[in-house]
Amino acid sequence: MSAVIHPTAIVHEGATLGPNVQIGPYCIVDAEVEIGEGTVLQSHVVVKNNTTMGKNNIVYPFASLGQVPQDLKYEGEKTTLIIGDGNTIRESVTMSIGTNGGGGVTKIGDNNLFMALAHVGHDTQVGNGNVFANGATLAGHVEIGNNATLGGLSAVHQFTRVGDYVMVGGMTAVDRDAIPYAVVSGGRGVLAGLNLRGLKRRGFDKARIARIREYYSLIFEDQEGTLEERMQALWLENQNCEDINLWRDFIKGSSRGMSMPSRI
Repeated sequence: MSAVIHPTAIVHEGATLGPNVQIGPYCIVDAEVEIGEGTVLQSHVVVKNNTTMGKNNIVYPFASLGQVPQDLKYEGEKTTLIIGDGNTIRESVTMSIGTNGGGGVTKIGDNNLFMALAHVGHDTQVGNGNVFANGATLAGHVEIGNNATLGGLSAVHQFTRVGDYVMVGGMTAVDRDAIPYAVVSGGRGVLAGLNLRGLKRRGFDKARIARIREYYSLIFEDQEGTLEERMQALWLENQNCEDINLWRDFIKGSSRGMSMPSRI
C-alpha cells in the first residue's frame, strides 16, 4: 500500500515516503526527507533537513526531528539525522542534525524508546535497544551503546560515552564515561556498582555475572595503582574474555575520563 497522508499534513514533493507510511494530521515533512516502510507520524510531527528514517518507527505528537543544531558554530552546512528501524519516539522529543565539526551525522540505531521530552543533540551516536526516560537529555557528540537505560531528567555531558547495559539514575548528570554494565547515579554521575538486574533481564547467566562482579571489584574497588594499570594487569590474565576486552577498549578510548566510585 502506498503512503497515507492526512489532508492537513504538509509533505514536500521532494520527500521520499516508503510503502505503508502514515503521515497524520498537521505533520510537516521537509524536502530531502526519507521515511521508510511502515513508519507512522501520528500528528503534529515535524521532520526537517536531510533526515532519513528506517522502517516501522512510530512518532508521537509534537516531536521535532532534524532541526538545525543548537550550536552557535553551525552555519547552515548540509548535515544529516539518520534514524534506524523500530524506534518509538514519544511526545515532544527533539533530535538535531549533525555539524561539520562533529562528523556531520547524528545517528540513532534500532528499537530504541525515547519517552516524552527526551533530547538528542547534534553529532550524537545512539546504538540499539536503549530506553531514554522522560526528559533525558543528550548533549552534542555523546555516544550511547546498546541496551542502556537513562532515567528521567538525566543528562549526559558533551563528548561523554555511556556503555552497553548501563543504568543511569534519574536526575543524574553524567560528565565522565560510564563503563559498560555499570550503574551511574547521583548529582555528578558517581559509579554506583553494576546493573545486575539489567544483566539478568538481558539473559546474562549466573556464572558470567559472577565473573563480571569479580572483575569490577579488581578494577574499581582496588586502589593499588592507576585504573589503567589495574585494567592492563587483569587483561593480561584474561585476554580471551569478551567482557574484559570490552572494558579495556572502552577505557582506552576515553577522552573525558571514567566515572568512578565515591571514596567518601
